[in-house]
Amino acid sequence: MILLTPTLRFALRANDLARRAATLNGAAEPDPVPVVKFFNPIGAATWLATELAKDGDTLFGLADLGFGCPELGRFSLSEMVSVRLPFGLGIERDIAFETSFRLSVWTEMARRAESILSAETLLRRAHRAGDGSEFPPIGG
Repeated sequence: MILLTPTLRFALRANDLARRAATLNGAAEPDPVPVVKFFNPIGAATWLATELAKDGDTLFGLADLGFGCPELGRFSLSEMVSVRLPFGLGIERDIAFETSFRLSVWTEMARRAESILSAETLLRRAHRAGDGSEFPPIGG
């Protein structure tokens, strides 16, 4: 599977450039919506990426390796591509992923729920309920 299509690369690069421009101009950094979700098909590791650096390899976003402590940071596309899992599998891109929630909302929910996958369930419920809750209650 191709982890990044040209369209996804463009959106990720645009977010990186917007953040850099804001920094140079002394403005607040943007809070983009995650562009792409990667996952381990036989494990709990999940990544939400919002930016791609000029080097074409370094992504920025929310990383959750399945240990209960999702964190913002940088991760390598080439390292994800090189991962070899049992049964000939590798890290995959969730081709159905779409969200209207910004990275800060994902980060807060994932930290509270202790995983991106749990946060995704909670955010999906909040979206369907249409109750306007930015942060739905955990366990609700």
